[in-house]
Amino acid sequence: MNTADKKKRRAEAHTLKPVVMIGQSGLTAAVLAELDIALNTHELLKVKIRAERDDRKLIIEQMCTEACAELIQTIGQIAVIYRLNPNK
Repeated sequence: MNTADKKKRRAEAHTLKPVVMIGQSGLTAAVLAELDIALNTHELLKVKIRAERDDRKLIIEQMCTEACAELIQTIGQIAVIYRLNPNK
């Protein structure tokens, strides 16, 4: 995804609320399943990650890899991710 596309996705995500929350347990199978459902439904979503900064980076990398999604932006505890749904 090029810079212009990411800029467009950031603008679209501005008004969104976090759909998936990752707590103390981290990235569990249940969270990944919920993330997959949310990405199939919305394509673009915000994820709130309650962890330390270093842990957050690792969780975001793992989350994007597992879900085959692309990281658009991170601000504090919020990550914006995107995965194209070919059925839409």
